[in-house]
Amino acid sequence: MRNEYPITKKCDASDVFFGEVIADPYRWLEDDTSPEVASWVKAQNQATFSHLDSISLRQIIRDRMAQLWNHARYGAPFRRGEWTYFFLNSGLQSQAVLYREKDGGEPEVFLDPNTFSSDGTTSLSGIGFSPDGSFACYSVSEGGADWQTVRVIACDAPEEVLETVSDVKFSALSWRGSEGFYYSSYRKPEFGTVLSAKTTEHRLMFHRLGSHQDSDVLVFGGSETPRRYVNGEVTEDGRWLWITASVSTTGDELYVRDLSTADSSLVQLASGFEREYRVVDSLGDNLFVETNLDAPNNRLVLVDMSSPSSSWKDVIPERGEVLSVTHGGGYLFATYLQDALSVVEQVDHSGNVVRVVELPGTGTSQVFTGLRDDTDVYYSFTSYTHPREIWALDVVSGESSRFRASGVEFDPSMYVSDQVFFQSADGTTVPMMITRRKDVVPAGNNPCLLYGYGGFNAKITPAFSVSAVAWMEQGGVYAVPNIRGGGEYGEAWHLAGTKTSKQNVFNDFIAAAEYLCTSGWTNPSRLTVSGGSNGGLLVGAVITQRPKLFGAALPAVGVLDMLRYHRFTAGAGWAYDYGTAEDSEEMFRYLLGYSPLHNVKHGTSYPAVMVTTGDHDDRVVPAHSFKFAAALQAAQEGQAPVLIRVDVNAGHGAGKPMGMLIDCEADRLSFALHHLRQL
Repeated sequence: MRNEYPITKKCDASDVFFGEVIADPYRWLEDDTSPEVASWVKAQNQATFSHLDSISLRQIIRDRMAQLWNHARYGAPFRRGEWTYFFLNSGLQSQAVLYREKDGGEPEVFLDPNTFSSDGTTSLSGIGFSPDGSFACYSVSEGGADWQTVRVIACDAPEEVLETVSDVKFSALSWRGSEGFYYSSYRKPEFGTVLSAKTTEHRLMFHRLGSHQDSDVLVFGGSETPRRYVNGEVTEDGRWLWITASVSTTGDELYVRDLSTADSSLVQLASGFEREYRVVDSLGDNLFVETNLDAPNNRLVLVDMSSPSSSWKDVIPERGEVLSVTHGGGYLFATYLQDALSVVEQVDHSGNVVRVVELPGTGTSQVFTGLRDDTDVYYSFTSYTHPREIWALDVVSGESSRFRASGVEFDPSMYVSDQVFFQSADGTTVPMMITRRKDVVPAGNNPCLLYGYGGFNAKITPAFSVSAVAWMEQGGVYAVPNIRGGGEYGEAWHLAGTKTSKQNVFNDFIAAAEYLCTSGWTNPSRLTVSGGSNGGLLVGAVITQRPKLFGAALPAVGVLDMLRYHRFTAGAGWAYDYGTAEDSEEMFRYLLGYSPLHNVKHGTSYPAVMVTTGDHDDRVVPAHSFKFAAALQAAQEGQAPVLIRVDVNAGHGAGKPMGMLIDCEADRLSFALHHLRQL
């Protein structure tokens, strides 16, 4: 019996690329203000939730996920002024609460984002403190949108908002003394809506405490020096403002201003947009800059600002593993990735290795940051079988001690996580972690969840996941390959999955699926593929290229229309990875060849698919998911359902309240397991 879906009308819209007319029959779904689109979303959600309501496993998984999440989760503490701050979610709170304590006294609530809205969908997305800890500014996101409002408070009376700054997006918040703070903003679009209209000219602004936003000073960007992304931060000593400016998600310029000299000018340290730069620390005239200039795996250089053009000197040279550097306690911390697993070295500012930090296990360590005079530096550690914990490193003795244990109801001894290596279509060796219960063996029919991303230099490293545990408790295998397009092996690995090499990403993922089948972990009818954002593109591409290789698919907030993605919000900034259909005929043909929306074929039996998105996603606009779901529903020849689940008052993912997260993940997992078991 064929599945019945809400009727999705078609229109006569089209685009012309290099003389070829490309029909876009679902273009009308791009209009995020249309009552007709709202009605379509409502009808699709009704069909989806009616289907989900029939799955008995759904409530079991939801209850188990709520049980797993219901434990205290701490963030790493950080000191500002006389106070030590930390985030804590007591269990099932919609948002984590920011606490503070003084001299070992009783913690008190500083900011509780759960009071920002009645339904928990308004979140605290960032915070910056003045160096003396007397003032703070924090950004608030409504419905998960990237557009944010900044509120300014005095730390001795955090309940009173002194000032607000609006139209903030993709922004750090960094103070210059107690005078004011730097933030990044776009002007609200003149045409279209804030959730879908294209944004181009980012601006770094300075807001002086006590003034109105209208008098804020443009520091860099805007129409004077148009850049798509601009951010500025002040070094811990308060002397240097450093600014990165870019036209895409990869590569930037670097500018520096000496704040100790009145009216000092910006000095450009790096030009062009092919390399990346990040100021890690400063000592007097010296800046410590992490860069991939002449070092695809990154290096740390010292730049003497008394002669910046001629003084770049290696402090931590490039080596075979990808490097990332942080600082705290008067030291630098060099984190290397060895086949996507963390190795950390404590280094002095001359580049001498003090020690290799002994981590709690094999997995992922993060943070390793603090103020210069801290004696302890805090970091997190996690793996697929190790719940996230906070550890304290004594920078003098080198001893690590567990600062906050995990309270999750999980027995690691019952699970095993192994790293394997497989060959992609062109012979490239790709690593993958396979995690499961110890009693699950490669018998050829296990339900398997294959997760991937593969883009934007992102590093996918082992991390504990409640969703993965819920899946594995049902006898499932959880597999995560480190495919090309990511940054696990440096810039070369990233570039091998961009533009006209993007098919390598899909080939790697397909090869991972084939490995799982040929090695006996699963078979195509028991294999689910999952990914979000760029990972949603990945899922869309592989199921349209190899529909018979998968039993279920879960593309989330995906980039699915590769011919028009750059026409919305900040999408044009992704062109470094994707290219655009307007670049050249070659690029247009290449994008058309894999764009998921344009490669849906009528009369094809696709796996069971549940597309997920949020109606406030202003990063990857939900029209991608709307159009793809409509096309799949119209084309599906097989009996497996094609559904779309749209969260209301939710964005790309950040800031989602806990209940909404649990509901969505329970729906995704139960949908996949239900249909894998039916096949």
